[in-house]
Parts: sequence; C-alpha cells; structure tokens
Amino acid sequence: MSAAGPPKSAGEAVARAAAALAAAGVAEPRREARLIVALALAVEPGVVLGYPERVLDLGAAARLETLVARRQAREPFSRLYGRRPFWTLDLALSPETLDPRPDSETLVEAVLAAIPDRRTPLRLLDLGTGTGCLLLALLSELPKAVGFGIDILGGAAAVARRNAAANGLGDRAFFLVGDWAQAIGVGAADVVVANPPYISTGEIDRLAPEVARHEPRRALDGGSDGLDAYRVLAGELPRMLARGGMAAVELGAGQREPVARLMHAGGLAIQAVRCDLSGVQRVLLMTRQ
Repeated sequence: MSAAGPPKSAGEAVARAAAALAAAGVAEPRREARLIVALALAVEPGVVLGYPERVLDLGAAARLETLVARRQAREPFSRLYGRRPFWTLDLALSPETLDPRPDSETLVEAVLAAIPDRRTPLRLLDLGTGTGCLLLALLSELPKAVGFGIDILGGAAAVARRNAAANGLGDRAFFLVGDWAQAIGVGAADVVVANPPYISTGEIDRLAPEVARHEPRRALDGGSDGLDAYRVLAGELPRMLARGGMAAVELGAGQREPVARLMHAGGLAIQAVRCDLSGVQRVLLMTRQ
C-alpha cells in the first residue's frame, strides 16, 4: 500500500486495502478492509462506511499499513483486533489461546439443556480452558455455579483470568496452570467440559492459513490420528466427576464413533450427541457408567 504514499481518506484506504487483501487470497476483502480501516482509525466500521471522506492522519495511516500487512500474511482479523465475541461475552485473545469458534457454542447449549435448574449450585471444570470461553459462558447462565479452568500454558490462564474479571465473573471463576491429570481431585466436579486438540498432526499444515499459521499448534495437534487428547480424557474424566455428574467434550468432524468407543472403554456412558449448525456431530454428553 505504501508505494503510492499513504491514503488520504477512509474511502481510498478501503479501496487500496481491499485490493491488497484480494491479492493475498483473503475472502470478502472489501468487508475486511472496512474493518481494518476502522481499527486503524479507532472508530466503528459504520463510520468508515458512512463517511468515506474522513481523513486519515499519519498515525492512522501507519497503523493501517501494519494491519494490512498482517492480514495479507493471513493473520485473522480477530487477532489484529485482539478480541472475539463468544456467547454473550467479549473475550481477549493471546498467542497462547485458540480463537473461540461459534461451533464451540454448541457445547455450551448442550450442557445448559441438560441442567434442569440453572440456579443449582454446581461445580464446573474446564480442561484446556484457553480464553476461558466455555467456562465463562456457562457461568454467565448458571448464577449459583463456581468454576475452575485448567491450562498447561500460564499465558492462557492469565488471559482467561482477565476475561473473567472483564465480564463480571471474576468472583466465581478460578484458573490454574497445570496438567489435567494432576490439577483436580477425585469426584470434584458436577460438570466437566473440554475442547481438546483434535486435528491430526499431518492435517494441520493443510488447514486454512489463518489456522495453520496463527493458532497455537499445541491447541490443535491431536497426534497422528487426532485422538491423543481423548485417550487421556477417557482415563481421567470418570474420576473427576461427582456422582451424577456430566462431562461434555467437543469433537472434530467424523470423530464421534472413535471418541465414543474410547470414552465407553474408560467408564463413561454416552447420554447424547449434539450437532452444530452445519450438521457436524460436535459434542458428546456423558456420565459415569
């Protein structure tokens, strides 16, 4: 974008950014260009659309140059922005956290549908919490519940802690750094949720660049068949659950049968399978056998 000098107006900036993004293979380049220009100007996207004549000062032009270059490298807009809406929450991201996807809201819906009284004082546990999205979404709907999120990465736990405070849930959400097998006692949780790594190692580099290049690989890589984390969970979930407790895990496409076999062998009974909006079997709900 800098070859012809900085753009003078928001409208010119959108046109030039859209051309650069289209050349980089970004889908919907003009829509994303408007979002990026708005971010550079620190205004809402509607301002860019409604006032294309708005002048870009040198600071905004420099920010725009950097942002467009990052998006050309296929860094997702959510990471440029540093935030992602999830459920009814606004969540900060970091390089150590996955960018929460709408598909994961299916797990939240499934768990809530299985709780007859949302005012029950439940103990929740989120394994591999990342941004805290699953735990915080559930706590926002379960006013008497308290929850613990566990992540092996200290940076992820710190982000989740900040997200809890920012969304008014800091007094009921607690985040620990540790391994799943060591971080919680026997029979400690009424509800356990997990969105484990489930992409097979050989598939990661074939994913969209926004995922393959910019998501934390540790949060994606499920081993040679994508099932390594489920093998661990199958051995750990039964001891974590209180009597009558429920576990819910997110699945990758086509993983319902092999994961169900692992969980059954570990001592869990499959209660329900929930599909996401695309019809993919996305969530297993389970109890102890």
